[in-house]
Amino acid sequence: MPQKAITHLPVIKVTDEDNQDTTDALAIEEPLEIRLEYGPVDDRKVQNVSVTMRTPGNDAELALGFLFTEGIIKLQTDTHSIEHCFIACAENKENVIQVSLKESVEPNLQNTDRNFYTTSSCGVCGKASISSIKTVSAFNNSTTENRVDADLLYQLPLILQKQQEVFADTGGLHASALFDTKGELLLVREDVGRHNALDKLIGAALNKNILPLDKHVLLLSGRASFELVQKAAMAGINIIVAVGAPSSLAVQLAEEFNITLVGFLRNRRFNIYTQPQRILLSKYEDSY
Repeated sequence: MPQKAITHLPVIKVTDEDNQDTTDALAIEEPLEIRLEYGPVDDRKVQNVSVTMRTPGNDAELALGFLFTEGIIKLQTDTHSIEHCFIACAENKENVIQVSLKESVEPNLQNTDRNFYTTSSCGVCGKASISSIKTVSAFNNSTTENRVDADLLYQLPLILQKQQEVFADTGGLHASALFDTKGELLLVREDVGRHNALDKLIGAALNKNILPLDKHVLLLSGRASFELVQKAAMAGINIIVAVGAPSSLAVQLAEEFNITLVGFLRNRRFNIYTQPQRILLSKYEDSY
């Protein structure tokens, strides 16, 4: 990451009857304001669309992924430039990023009627209603015969763990990882906010022009929440595997979008909540 993601602070480490002064590595959490510039050349508008608490780094991917998964833009090519605010905000230039759209692109700002402040733990706080979150995706309701072996799923958390450099130092970050169906790690992004990590990942995939991600597997290092399933659906992902638990609403949305949702992937076990036909299980292979 080009920006600093870790800070070291003094702590008192207490173990049993002993204590000592030392330092601890912590993941940095800072606000990022995302601004959108759009309109014809003689009437450009600038609008603040989000303030999210994130770990600095991959901010351009975060902004791009956020605008895409919220349905504000449709393509990576809708953008003209994505840059930190170096001129208008001298004090906090690294915490303000501006996405400039091409003159011909009209952003969909219907969903910005809510307060777009998001904490690091909630990507949809302030949404007026559930219906406003169900952004229509060009890639949803996937019918792609994307299938993966159960034995391969068991290996994915260990592969991700080896790649989580900042987590290894701080223990404080979420990760989203993209694999192919042979288990090759293609992309991984970390952030103090789980929804930010996924937006960074999808932003990176947009830059690589590999959407829809309907021949891949998404691994989440924590739980699978509603907003993560929604963002995955926007990118055409049809297999989501989480180390933690899914929420009931995440399961409902995965079923609606024809997504295979797996939870509790740990210690060579997992639960399949929706669309089990994409997971190759020797016991049930003849049933699919």
